[in-house]
Amino acid sequence: MMTETKYTAETMKYLRLLSEKYPSKRAVTREIINLNAILNLPKGTEHFMSDLHGEFEAFRHILNNCSGVVREKVEKLYGGVLSAGEIKELCTLIYYPNEKLQMMKNSEGIDREQYSYMLEHMLEIARILSSKYTRSKVRKAMPPDYAYIIDELLHAQKDEDDNQIEYHSNILDTIISLDADDFVISLAELIKRLAVDHLHIVGDIFDRGDSADKIIDLLMKYHSIDIEWGNHDILWMGAAAGSEVCVAGAVRNCVNYNAVRTLEIGYGISLRSLTLFSERLYPYLEPMKAVLAAITVIRFKLEGQLIMRNPEFLMDDRLLLDKVDYKNFTITLDGVTYKLNTEHFPTVDPSNPYALTDDEREVIAELKAAFTGSSQLKKQIAFLYDNGGMYRVFNGNLLYHGCVPLNDDGSLKSVSLFDGTYSGKELFDIAEQKARAAFFGKDKEQSGLDFMWYLHCAESSPLCGRKTKAFERAYIADESAWYENKNPYYRYYYDKKTCEMILAEFGLDSPASHIINGHTPVQTIKGELPIRAEGRLLVIDGGFCRNYHAKTGIAGYTLIFNSHGLRLKAHKPFESLEEALRENRDIHSSSEIVETEQRRVMVFGTDNGDAIQNDIADLCTLLDFYRSGKITPKD
Repeated sequence: MMTETKYTAETMKYLRLLSEKYPSKRAVTREIINLNAILNLPKGTEHFMSDLHGEFEAFRHILNNCSGVVREKVEKLYGGVLSAGEIKELCTLIYYPNEKLQMMKNSEGIDREQYSYMLEHMLEIARILSSKYTRSKVRKAMPPDYAYIIDELLHAQKDEDDNQIEYHSNILDTIISLDADDFVISLAELIKRLAVDHLHIVGDIFDRGDSADKIIDLLMKYHSIDIEWGNHDILWMGAAAGSEVCVAGAVRNCVNYNAVRTLEIGYGISLRSLTLFSERLYPYLEPMKAVLAAITVIRFKLEGQLIMRNPEFLMDDRLLLDKVDYKNFTITLDGVTYKLNTEHFPTVDPSNPYALTDDEREVIAELKAAFTGSSQLKKQIAFLYDNGGMYRVFNGNLLYHGCVPLNDDGSLKSVSLFDGTYSGKELFDIAEQKARAAFFGKDKEQSGLDFMWYLHCAESSPLCGRKTKAFERAYIADESAWYENKNPYYRYYYDKKTCEMILAEFGLDSPASHIINGHTPVQTIKGELPIRAEGRLLVIDGGFCRNYHAKTGIAGYTLIFNSHGLRLKAHKPFESLEEALRENRDIHSSSEIVETEQRRVMVFGTDNGDAIQNDIADLCTLLDFYRSGKITPKD
């Protein structure tokens, strides 16, 4: 609460503005009571996901089942009452109401009794889930067209004459006779919204899968979300800002991983000119292999130019086109000579290997114009900027995708950039500042666009943290040349003291705080565990991407943080939407308790609770002013 010595002119101005919203003692008292009540509700459930890599179907299913939270609620409510098959059927209806209803209609139809069964059970599930929120918040979460009706149904109480129950029953009968499907769909969406209060995406929406655009479309409709940028996200952000090397990198990844749908259908970016150019250069290759060969050379040429004009990036070891022996088609790295897997470099001048040909300049200029001119890409990238950042501190946890660069002794690494030296939190902050300027700046400087590539793949980048071997993977068959040295962070993040040092660097000193990390797939198949540093750090990249499944042994980790504590969820691969609908097949998920709270976490123990307590203090001051006559109330 404000003290007398702090009643400055600015404070008085603020209190008078506050009095316009709460013009009477009764209004202030009512709001204080309301806010105090909210403080004593259980905290909402937070859902953490990472490294989606364009895998839309698996992502949508995990989002729909809220990492198993919905199924757990249904089983808790109806276990022993409904059969296992009935529970699965009900869950699938909640996950995919449109598709499931249509399938049921196409099969045997849906009668009034079935609709009544669905609605009664879904209302009970919604009633249970709504119990941790204020009635006002639940009402705001409801579809506007049905808010009044759903509110009535959720709060119908049995009375001595069963009038409320009869009233409830008549409403359901009317719904079934008019538009039951729309109401079922609305209830399903309400259940999923109430199951998770806030969603965290800890980086890498883009990459190997072909539907990153569809994922972002879904995220843009989500009610409460934050995004921590990943190294693959920043690549597309740089491309949308106009970085030619980021454009080439994004195109190459799409072609290499058969994800051109994202480019052509998702963002309307045509590969026609690149394809025609590639077919002329490599007539003996299949069209898409020719495209891959051509864009790969362009990518390494542009990267080389970037490295040479930014010596402070310390990426000279990635200048490899000029190290190739173009007579024998070999390259010597660290004293070892490797044979290249191709002898065809038709656009490379050995005396000036990083120079683009006129045709290559024309191709990359057209692709750059397509990226910067795509309205859909621009809209989605703006969403990533508006709702994202390099890191997030949220309810006592620190979220970031990659790493906090460290020295060999475990201390924070100082990185020289932009005429300054940065480490720890300062490095993240300057990186975010420059990344925003690259997209929103009026005068986009080449150095800012180049920095987006640095963030994507530099060893000292907090989004990467390893010495990438893209050239070796593209041109050397011997996989021993592919090994990527990692920043010492990836050794030290098993150490509790190191993680506590990092948490303190970002202002977190509570023993209940954790680092939530993505970026590096947890190889469960080899016995790796996602819980590190005695529980202070959790890695939730378990490999959503299909290409990782053989390597990880699972199909992704997610994390749930509710009022009872933290739980990691390990997921099996998602088969298909068709199987999910036909067989009522869910993703099998196993749950591991990371930390159980001794006392249930209430809203007053969250960031939102801190803000509410500040609001209460201000309202109490306003009430004192009303009572003392320093401000005249309207009542």
